[in-house]
Amino acid sequence: MPAHKALPRLIRDTHQTLVDIANWSEGHVVRLGLGVSSAYLVTNPADVQQVLHEKSDIYPRGDDTALWRSVRKLVGDGILAEGDTWAASRKTLGPLFRLARTTSLVDTMIDAIATSVDGLEATAAAGEPIDVGAELSRIVSSAIMRVFFADRVSIDTALQIMAAQEVIVTSMAPRLLAPFVPWWIRMPGDKQFHAAVQTIDDLLLPVLAEALERPGDGDDVLSTLARARTPDGQQLSEKQMRDDLVSMVAVTTETSYVVLTWLWPVLANNPKVADRLYAEIDHVIGAGPVRADHLPDLTYTRMVLEELLRLYPAGWILPRRATAADVLGGVRIEEGATIILSPYATQRMSALWGPSAEVFDPERFAPGSDTSRHRYGYAYYPFGGGKHRCLGEHLFNLEAILIVATFLSKFRFELRDPAIPGTRVAASLRPARPVEMTLTRIAHTATR
Repeated sequence: MPAHKALPRLIRDTHQTLVDIANWSEGHVVRLGLGVSSAYLVTNPADVQQVLHEKSDIYPRGDDTALWRSVRKLVGDGILAEGDTWAASRKTLGPLFRLARTTSLVDTMIDAIATSVDGLEATAAAGEPIDVGAELSRIVSSAIMRVFFADRVSIDTALQIMAAQEVIVTSMAPRLLAPFVPWWIRMPGDKQFHAAVQTIDDLLLPVLAEALERPGDGDDVLSTLARARTPDGQQLSEKQMRDDLVSMVAVTTETSYVVLTWLWPVLANNPKVADRLYAEIDHVIGAGPVRADHLPDLTYTRMVLEELLRLYPAGWILPRRATAADVLGGVRIEEGATIILSPYATQRMSALWGPSAEVFDPERFAPGSDTSRHRYGYAYYPFGGGKHRCLGEHLFNLEAILIVATFLSKFRFELRDPAIPGTRVAASLRPARPVEMTLTRIAHTATR
């Protein structure tokens, strides 16, 4: 697709244009003529698998793609790096985010989430509107920061970190839209980006230094890392801990609150889905509180969240750089070319998901349905894939279901604007406008 056609459409409506190109090409690899560089949109699951799994060594994330270049300026060297640095961080962090360990943190997360959601009682009683993104940021930060830092980081500090992350993610938009511009050329948003990174360091580095001096015996991530040792018996460096913690905090908080921000307009526009979700939560949770033993019975809630991840994956674009010439889907890829993977585009392709691909339908993920191609193939990869598959996946799956169950066991809502928002270009999939709603407290007559 030549530059005079690709660039205007991508700038005007980036997300929908990627979906349109994927559908138009029926999943074939498409060269996007961006004028100064070679970029290929890769949406077919078999080709995505080649890039992320089978040939991942020649398709690294790379510092010379706009997204990863910006990300590395935030997170440094660590779990989002490549090569030996990535391998060392993965070995250290991997055990901390396995399913068994994250499951053991459920009670900690339940307490934090319940306390945060209870904080909305007065607002609901007064009939005052809330900004869903802001409130979810508060709820998510209270849960995730407890898991990562125990009581070493206050809620106020956590919210400052989240606010800085918001600036970072949104200030990257100009570079995502102009990926060919060298980093040394100043762009709108650069000043805010660097100031926000400095804010995070100012808040976290003193906490890390104290943890290295006094690791304690807690099971939070920071205390565990502070007690960890390298293969030669050395304590982890403050820089490695900083880079790994900033990476994982950013990924886990960003995914949770960004994805869940889309839930409320989706429910408002799909009343049958909403009614069934409410019915399940009312039956399983009743007046609450949410408990760990409720989770296996929240089947439909989990289906709703899986479908939400399909249509609104936080990581909507995953660029890679070809370090050697290759062939993908019969198309010759030259060394140095940019490969654009987009879960957002692939997960909305009609060739994969049928003519109703853009319809919100949790039944796609019903137990026993034929979803193997979606669960295990690359038609559905909201957490990436291959060796770089997101470590925070299990944590999100637990945290999201706990937040939704806790919230809807207490409140119903009404949006001020019921339309589903458009999308905004940022490092993660953001609504183009704030989602605002008023809450009504539920009067339960019975509990399970």
